[in-house]
Amino acid sequence: MAQRHSPPELQRDRPLNILFFTENFPPETNAAATRVYERALYWAKWGHKVTVITCQPNFPQGKVFDGYKNRYGVEEIDGLRVVRVRTYISPNRGVIRRIADFLSFMVNGYRAAMREGAPDVVISTSPQFFAAVGAWWFAKRRGYRYVFELGDLWPASIAAVGAMKPNPALRLLEKLELKMYRDADAVVALTASFRDNLIMRGIDPTKIAVVINGVDLWRYAPRPRDNSLAAEAGLKDDDCVIGYIGTHGMAHALGNVLDAAGILREHSKPGPSIVFLLVGAGAERAELIARAKAENLTNVRFLDPQPKARMPDVWSLCDAALVHLKNSDVFAGVIPSKIFEAMGMGLPIVFAGPVGEGSRIVADAGAGPIVAAENPDALAAACRGLADHPEQRRNMGERSLAMAPRYSRETQARHMMGVLDAVVKGHGTDAAAVDPETGSVK
Repeated sequence: MAQRHSPPELQRDRPLNILFFTENFPPETNAAATRVYERALYWAKWGHKVTVITCQPNFPQGKVFDGYKNRYGVEEIDGLRVVRVRTYISPNRGVIRRIADFLSFMVNGYRAAMREGAPDVVISTSPQFFAAVGAWWFAKRRGYRYVFELGDLWPASIAAVGAMKPNPALRLLEKLELKMYRDADAVVALTASFRDNLIMRGIDPTKIAVVINGVDLWRYAPRPRDNSLAAEAGLKDDDCVIGYIGTHGMAHALGNVLDAAGILREHSKPGPSIVFLLVGAGAERAELIARAKAENLTNVRFLDPQPKARMPDVWSLCDAALVHLKNSDVFAGVIPSKIFEAMGMGLPIVFAGPVGEGSRIVADAGAGPIVAAENPDALAAACRGLADHPEQRRNMGERSLAMAPRYSRETQARHMMGVLDAVVKGHGTDAAAVDPETGSVK
């Protein structure tokens, strides 16, 4: 990299100037947007300056949100400087159009960063891979410290969902991916599996910190069912509601949920009515709605995406949370953030996906059943078991809630701030040794 612009050593109590590249940010409500925003709020509270380079909110419908226009602009959100750039707007489907979206953000995000003052550290988050490319190239050209937050093994996940077949272009992207990891002063991996993958591919383990996702416990807590939302979703008081809240995309294989709903409808028996509630948006949503209607799956309800402030109210509709992933080894290393929100709400969790880190978190907490990925019979049986045994469901919810403090968003923010502090001091190879609780090097 070029000569550093930031000083080699900083006092620990000196506020940092942080420049963060992320394609998604509130009012979008997907996992990356929520993670970056909630964590940055703590950094700002602790006196650090945070500038976020992002695009106009449009995910996942591919339509700019009301009140915004697709052009360069700057706003302040809760003490954070948010710089929004013009991009090619596309729905979350279609590889070519999505890549055009990503590339436009990479270019215009880079240009917007050039207009900002000199940061102490530049950060990017994936899975928006080309956002990471823009941040990496900006830091490399300008000589700034750079941290790669690894939220998804992209481009491997593209092949895993079948969006692209292995080809020379993907192999070239994988080479670029490895180059970025090597150039980074530190890598923050959201799962231990991601860290293991990087080490296996030759990345220095001392500069890889594992900062697992989390939840703001002051936002998410048990509460009575929101009656107005329940009415909007067509839910009855005695329904046992299994809720999937999140993106309806290729990685989530939600057609399997409809298969399970069909099994439960055809093999109904006396007992509580089981209703699957799907809340959110995504590339597969329209197809799922059309199929549910065509098959007369009256035990599947859909609710439009809700503002971030209403997410706890949405969770209040659920008797159990559903975490659902495609049957692929790539997703065995994924830890969906909805696990932690469900824990904060005190909900039992049905984990239906490949066995890995996410399933182990749920199993270790005793928070709910683990179901084989894309197995509708097993999913239907697990949901029937929860519906028929309310006391067992209640116990699982209590264990889920008891585990939530382990995954506090504040702890996550402190851990990552310790990594940034080490990087700015020129000690990126201390990243793996930062204590999650104190943010200090062990």
